[in-house]
Amino acid sequence: MTPPTDKAALRDAATTVLLRDGPTGPRVLMGQRGAGAAFMPSKFVFPGGAVDAGDGTVTLARALPQADRAALARRSTLPPETIAAAALRELAEETGQILARPSPTPAPWPGFDGLAPDAGPLRFIFRAITPPGRPRRFDARFFLASADALRGDPDDFTAAEDELSHLHWVPLAEARALDMPFITEIVLAEISAIAEGRDAPGVPFFDNSGATSAFLRL
Repeated sequence: MTPPTDKAALRDAATTVLLRDGPTGPRVLMGQRGAGAAFMPSKFVFPGGAVDAGDGTVTLARALPQADRAALARRSTLPPETIAAAALRELAEETGQILARPSPTPAPWPGFDGLAPDAGPLRFIFRAITPPGRPRRFDARFFLASADALRGDPDDFTAAEDELSHLHWVPLAEARALDMPFITEIVLAEISAIAEGRDAPGVPFFDNSGATSAFLRL
C-alpha cells in the first residue's frame, strides 16, 4: 500500500509573472484561487504551482539565460530546466497562455502541438520558502516574462483550467489593493522596482526552511 502524501512537506514550485504594457502603465496577469482551496483560499495570485515529475523530461525550445541558471542552481538540487518547465506548464494550464516555439520535440501538454516551452523570455526574479506550520509548504521560484513573447492573444483565457478565476491584467500600480498573500505583495514590489529600473543586483530569497527566517540574495 502506498503511504499517504504528506501535504505539509516542502515541495518545489514555480510561478510565471507576465508583464504587459498598458495605456496607464505596466500590468500583470493575476487570478483568484477558489474559496475552498486548502492553500491561500480566495487570494489573488500569479499562475504557478508545484513541480511535477514529468517536468524534468521536457525539452525546452530555448534554455534559460546563463545568469538565471546559475542563480536557480544555488542552494538547490533541482535542475534549473525542470523549474523553468514547471513554470511554463503551470502558466499554460492556469491561464491558457503559452511561451513556446516550434520544435521537433514538442511538450506533451495540451495546446503544445508541435511546440516546446521557451525559457528564453524568462527572468528569475524571486524565491521564497513557505514558513513551517502552514497546510502547504513550497520552495517557490518566480519568473518574469514580457507578454510580448506570448504566442496567442493575451486576452484569451478560454484554454485555461478552472484553478484560477477572474483572470485579468491588473495595473501594476493598483495590484496591491487586491486581497493577496503577503509574499505576492513582496514579489509585486520587486516587479515594480524592475519596471522602474531600480532593482538591486541578485535575486531576493526569503529562506524559511529552518528554525529562523533569513533574507538572502542569490
